[in-house]
Amino acid sequence: MPTRWSFLPCSRFRTAWKLAVAVATLLLLAGGAGAQVSPYTFERNGTRRVKMPFEFQRNLIVVPVYLNGQGPYNFLLDTGVATSLITDPKLRETLNLKIGGEFRVAGLGEDEPLLAYRTDGVAVTMNGVVGPSITFLVLSNDVLNLSGYVGMTIHGILGFDVFRSFVVEVDPMEPALIFHDPKRYRQPKGRRWTRVPLELEGSKAYMTVPVTLQDTLTLPLKLILDTGAGHALSIETHSDPRLKVPAQRLRTQLGRGLSGNINGFLGRVGGLQLGQYRLTSPLTSFPDSSNVVLRTDANRNGNVGFEMLKRFRLVIDYPHNRLLLRPNALFHDPFEHDMCGFELLASGPDFRRYIVLKVHPNSPASAAGLQTNDEILSVNLQPVAGMNLTQISRLFHSADGRQLLLIVRRADGELRTTTVKLKRQI
Repeated sequence: MPTRWSFLPCSRFRTAWKLAVAVATLLLLAGGAGAQVSPYTFERNGTRRVKMPFEFQRNLIVVPVYLNGQGPYNFLLDTGVATSLITDPKLRETLNLKIGGEFRVAGLGEDEPLLAYRTDGVAVTMNGVVGPSITFLVLSNDVLNLSGYVGMTIHGILGFDVFRSFVVEVDPMEPALIFHDPKRYRQPKGRRWTRVPLELEGSKAYMTVPVTLQDTLTLPLKLILDTGAGHALSIETHSDPRLKVPAQRLRTQLGRGLSGNINGFLGRVGGLQLGQYRLTSPLTSFPDSSNVVLRTDANRNGNVGFEMLKRFRLVIDYPHNRLLLRPNALFHDPFEHDMCGFELLASGPDFRRYIVLKVHPNSPASAAGLQTNDEILSVNLQPVAGMNLTQISRLFHSADGRQLLLIVRRADGELRTTTVKLKRQI
């Protein structure tokens, strides 16, 4: 991903930019230096719970955070991150952070590791929640470019310390977070709630659930609970010889991690069982073994991302080793992928200019005559400058066979009108 730009696939559900997996090795790198510090607490003694609204963009949870009394800054809330990250290097100088050890951070991807610097004792404040002395890793370069991907300024990622401190309830429909005191939390009642056991290993929470790979093959797979992954499901075929990429699949760039591009295949499995609920035919990523085999935990089969989890009101309960789920209005939504065949760059000071980065051969976008460096000005006569990335993504993945009228500006300034007919690819 070029600096200050981001890829925007037509489908908001693409595996791209698997944020949690991208930082899978951070606990190993920072843990030996004492990265785990005091947990978060409620700002007022005696508080049982605190409710906090969040921005829900691109299947990611964005919360406002104050660091050392300054802010607010926008951070992703991610169960897949061991040590919290400051991804915007400018904050190092803005906050006058004292830098400690230097680390070479290796995540998923094809490139070499990058440098990160440990900083201790950062005071973190959210709405009614405080972390008096939190350790962060400050990236030397904003390689993830989360701001361009999400469509708003993103400064970093909060991880394990938040989830080990509270019972965290997530309502994607409102959207809102509720942080509960673990000692006084009571499990919600009602037959629609289901329980999935969690196994904590280090800083990661795993669930072992049945996944139907083929009509006659269902296996219990050990999957990371990963709120920082925008996709539904990812399976690492190197982890078990019985795990195969399905015959019907797309070869594609699945995303980008701290160490560069993540390539592999996109397909579907028959279904996944979460407690009493079965989700059928989810889009599933199959990253190349060369991208993951040396850079992830050996004893796991993949992860479950928020495209799957957002279909529930969920209670992430690390203190009691469980995940509680109740279906919401999104439960029956189909899992869809890119239906147009181009990738956009979000740019500009407010991330509201959308430039065509790549047009895939034999795609609807190619048939419509779109070219690299075209700027999308409107979709169905709606100016895109008034839309965020999530809204644009919904249009481009909306329905097989749907026609979208686009007005584009060529690199030489010429205005053109064209129609793209969306087509389901997988």
